[in-house]
Order: sequence, then structure tokens, then C-alpha cells
Amino acid sequence: MSNKTGIMSERLKEEIARELGVYNIVQQQGWGSVSSRNCGNMVKKAIEKANKNYH
Repeated sequence: MSNKTGIMSERLKEEIARELGVYNIVQQQGWGSVSSRNCGNMVKKAIEKANKNYH
């Protein structure tokens, strides 16, 4: 019985994608079409949000 979940929730990923202006790519082509640069920016943004919520 394996319940594999990602580190970021789908909701958080979508929120960050909207903030970075790449959500339209996700909707049209899926997450695999988001560039490496934008994925990196999403991770940075998620870390910023986590740090903000932590402090």
C-alpha cells in the first residue's frame, strides 16, 4: 500500500505557475512542456513561500 505524493501540492504548483505566467502552457501542453528555467523558478518561488510561512 504505497501512497506516493509530491512535495508540492497540485494547488501550489498551479498557483506558482499562474504567478510566473506559465499556467497557460500547463493547461495546453502539460507540466512536461514547462521549460527547465521556469521549473527552477517555480522551485525558488516555492522555497520563498515556505520560508515566509515558516518565519
